[in-house]
Amino acid sequence: MARYWGLRGKKLNAAIWLESMWAIIIFGYNQGSAGGVLTTRSFNEQFPAMDTIFTTGSKQHNNSTIQGTVVALYTLFGTFGALSCTFLGDRLGRRWTIFLSSLVQGIGCILMATSFQFAQFIIPRIVLGLGTGGIIATVSVWQSELSKATSRGSHVSGFGTFCGIGLSIALWLSFGVSFTDPSSLSWRLPLGLPLLFSLIVMAFIFTLPESPRWLIKKNRLDEARDILARIYDVEETHEIVAKEILDVQTSLELAGTFKLSAMFKMGPQRTFHRVCLACVVQIFLQMSGTNAISYYTTAVFEQQLHYTPVTAKILSASIQAVLILGSLVCSFTVDRFGRRKLMMFSASMTAINMACLTGCTSSATNTSALKAAVFFIFFFQFCFCIGFLGIPFVYASEIAPVHMRAGVAGVSTAVSWLWNFLVVEVTPIAFTSIGYRYFIVYATFNAAVVPLIYIFFPETSNRSLEELNEIFASSKSLFDVVPNARKLPRRNLVEFLDEEKEGREGRVRYTFKGK
Repeated sequence: MARYWGLRGKKLNAAIWLESMWAIIIFGYNQGSAGGVLTTRSFNEQFPAMDTIFTTGSKQHNNSTIQGTVVALYTLFGTFGALSCTFLGDRLGRRWTIFLSSLVQGIGCILMATSFQFAQFIIPRIVLGLGTGGIIATVSVWQSELSKATSRGSHVSGFGTFCGIGLSIALWLSFGVSFTDPSSLSWRLPLGLPLLFSLIVMAFIFTLPESPRWLIKKNRLDEARDILARIYDVEETHEIVAKEILDVQTSLELAGTFKLSAMFKMGPQRTFHRVCLACVVQIFLQMSGTNAISYYTTAVFEQQLHYTPVTAKILSASIQAVLILGSLVCSFTVDRFGRRKLMMFSASMTAINMACLTGCTSSATNTSALKAAVFFIFFFQFCFCIGFLGIPFVYASEIAPVHMRAGVAGVSTAVSWLWNFLVVEVTPIAFTSIGYRYFIVYATFNAAVVPLIYIFFPETSNRSLEELNEIFASSKSLFDVVPNARKLPRRNLVEFLDEEKEGREGRVRYTFKGK
């Protein structure tokens, strides 16, 4: 078989895109699979300690705490899986890290689908979290380092589309097999299916390129040169390739030897500042309120909006189509309008949606308002996907210094998992204790996000990964970065014109767009 399937240029990017799709589908599927089975009778009979459907009063309140903790263990240990990539990503490379993480995730699926005792179910949730955390922390870095600056956003923000596909598969499958309830097939099959996705990822990851930036860091320049030439579909001697390698080498030389402690020091490139931005944007994602809905979608429709179990499952599965639609809008607009504008738009609209949702659910007897609440949940997910489902992962990988991109991605993803854990742990208790008022928390938080992004988060679209170093190096405080990003011209590598070679053989044309 030809190396990398003999693919170059757009075809090679498409192959990388497809491999990333299967990896991220794992994440999306695992986000929704537990929520899809929590309301089935068979599952609750097998694990009565987590039953909040067929219990009432103090028993229901106690079970909601246990349920939140067990479901959230997946997210808590996703933190450790992401942090492991801080070390493995630079030691083993992106591909081996993705392979091992997929293997661990697959083992978790097998153990969870074959559980018979409560303790047996808890351990696989931990294993599943470790594997999925490693996948998500690495895939976006791998994909961004194999993408051109002008298309990196649309490639990596496909994350949202893939995640929506995974969620959709999980909830529609859970709905389909729910008709086999009270057979254990109604929950064992949905929880075991991600093993198939892991096998696909592991089968193809080594048939695709390693990150050229990681190879340059390891001084494997011939391999890096070959991969960059394939990505740009040019000869290895082309100046585009030479410039990319020189930019990475320069960044590495300026940074010196990487130490984990360096992420917590400011330095000339404001490293700690950049780590904070990468982490905070992940907090924005988690505190939008999406996981209060995604993990407990069926329960929200059934318990909060008082729909029948069948209707609740249909609505839960249908909402994922909105996720995919919103993510597609993001993919087509993220490089055109930039990360900042889409994030501010999403934060504004999700705040409005959560406020409307609060009002619509304040009365359990107003059927018209409860129907309107369904619309606002669907519209919330659509608006959320445009600015927050994929962009934080793109942004975190772009904002990081080149020599510690895997480390920063690992730490920021770990922060994302920690806040994910907080939301998933608290949500069942909050719904039981304060009901519809829980939505007010997210309405307030989303409203506060808009000015924070405007003041502190620089635009990264159409910037080379190395070019961002210049923006931060010229900044003296938290407030300087956004103005400096506006002032610095964008140097976009647009094309090499073979027909205009005369008198400038091998030169590259740039466009300068002042902001």
